[in-house]
Amino acid sequence: MIRKGDRLENPVTGEALVFHRTSRETDGQSVLVETIVRPDGFVAARHLHPYQSERFEVLEGEVGLEIGDGELVAGPGDIATVEPGTPHRFWNAGEGDARFLCEVRPALGFQSLIETMFTLAAASKTNRKGLPNPLRLAVIAKAHFDTVRLPAPPAFLQRAGLALAAPLGRLLGYRSTYRRAPAKPVAPSA
Repeated sequence: MIRKGDRLENPVTGEALVFHRTSRETDGQSVLVETIVRPDGFVAARHLHPYQSERFEVLEGEVGLEIGDGELVAGPGDIATVEPGTPHRFWNAGEGDARFLCEVRPALGFQSLIETMFTLAAASKTNRKGLPNPLRLAVIAKAHFDTVRLPAPPAFLQRAGLALAAPLGRLLGYRSTYRRAPAKPVAPSA
């Protein structure tokens, strides 16, 4: 379970997230994460959240944002909001680290999805774009369909494809979530 202060890193996409406010703390109303994106870092894929808004507030560096049909580069102090159902993606558009606050409303399955995708990447179970193999991705996508989906093809075709592929993925042992190993307590030094 993700707690306030937890940090997740995706070594493939170059993202690190620090949780400032969790779904549990807000009774599911929102999640607030500080996102640090290294140079050449990016979100794994252009996507949309059918029922959630996403608010980006840039703290440091330059963040490239593709929102709908538009594209912009945001700098410190800039704020961009992505309304539910709007395709979007982001990347580090500068030469140093980019940092921004990202608030997702309502929380839905955002934390579970992020933990799953980042943990798979850290375990070398994704491709160079940060995505797992198609059958594992189908299991994850079917379980998180109300949280995130692709902008195309239409949702009904995505549902049909997932209805076929996800059961195959489950037969191969893939699960809809992939969690970090619990932190091991550090033994006191003698």
